[in-house]
Amino acid sequence: MSSIDDLLSCYLKQNQELFGNTLYLEKTASMPEQNDTQPEPAMRLSSFYEQIRHCEQCSLGKTRTNFVFGDGNENADLVFVGEAPGKQEDLLGIPFVGRAGKLLDRILEAINLKRSDIFICNVLKCRPPNNRDPLAGEIEQCEPYLQTQLEMINPKVIITLGRVAAKTLLHLDLPLGQMRNNTYLYHGIDTVVTYHPAALLRNPNLKKPAWEDFQRIRDTYLITE
Repeated sequence: MSSIDDLLSCYLKQNQELFGNTLYLEKTASMPEQNDTQPEPAMRLSSFYEQIRHCEQCSLGKTRTNFVFGDGNENADLVFVGEAPGKQEDLLGIPFVGRAGKLLDRILEAINLKRSDIFICNVLKCRPPNNRDPLAGEIEQCEPYLQTQLEMINPKVIITLGRVAAKTLLHLDLPLGQMRNNTYLYHGIDTVVTYHPAALLRNPNLKKPAWEDFQRIRDTYLITE
């Protein structure tokens, strides 16, 4: 289904919730520009969240504590994508809230960003048991949700955090070190690859290349004074 069809479906469902089966149309002298008819990103994301928050298309829907939709700025230029929620994320329903998330916050501060400046989410919206890697069937069910989120936000760049997220989005079965320093496209959006902050906690030697990645992201996609 196209993004226009998705938006129309979203609008009709919202209308039904507000007014029942009566469709109210506003008379205008001429058709407005398409951009004028689209709801604001925050309203679209909020509505989309309500549509999918009870998803049980795969078995993870039956074992999760919370559906972890994503968090941050709906108008963000930068969207960070991990692989799946962990234990703390599952408990709180917010992505990247554990030790790795706190480290990511500090890295963002180093390039003059706050969590509220970006949007952050995962390929999967539910935690896999014991934090195992996502299965192909789970990705197949959940990745369209990510694609819709990205269409609504329309960022300048996607930053994949970790090998699994990069491999999933880019369909490249390469070591993460070989994927760094390149810019790819995911559904037409610039995509760069860096280490998951959890990997930096396990191996401090990765902090230097990760910092180089974030400097490149800053210099390429952020306006600095």
